Amino acid sequence: MPVTPFHWGPVLLIGLLFFQFLDIPSLLISSVAPDVDGLYIVIFRPFMPHHGLTHTYVVASVIGIIVAGAMYSLKGVTGKIMEKIGLYKTSSFRKILYSPLLGAYSHIFLDSFLYPEMNPLYPLLGNPFVGAAPEHIRYIAVYGLCGLSFLIGLIVYFKKRTSMLAQPHLNPSEK
Repeated sequence: MPVTPFHWGPVLLIGLLFFQFLDIPSLLISSVAPDVDGLYIVIFRPFMPHHGLTHTYVVASVIGIIVAGAMYSLKGVTGKIMEKIGLYKTSSFRKILYSPLLGAYSHIFLDSFLYPEMNPLYPLLGNPFVGAAPEHIRYIAVYGLCGLSFLIGLIVYFKKRTSMLAQPHLNPSEK
């Protein structure tokens, strides 16, 4: 899924279901961060494969740590944004560290089923996941999972937002 927001579906749903343990902004940013090389390739080298080193678990770990550092330094800003959308909570460094790792790993996991040019287990070469099912079934399954989880995530968001706004002690703007 080069440079698409489809990766937001699963992490939005997971982030909302495990809201107390995860940092949603970090999840969302890191779930699309591995596509930075794909964006570069699409713009400047359109005939190269779009899923290079950033689509490995090794580099996804580095991406997750970099995103964690950036998001920790921006936690005041992201906290204000989360407050405005009705999902305020404080995030510890631990939550901000785990969340982007989960987001980046989920990106690699989902793309592993779609793109034969990936080497997700680098330094091992090849993609053992791409042959799991016929190509059209894999695409339908992965894109369907992403789209459906995004819709379910929106439903969970509106329910969670309504319940959080009903509890003034959870919303710092009402103090």
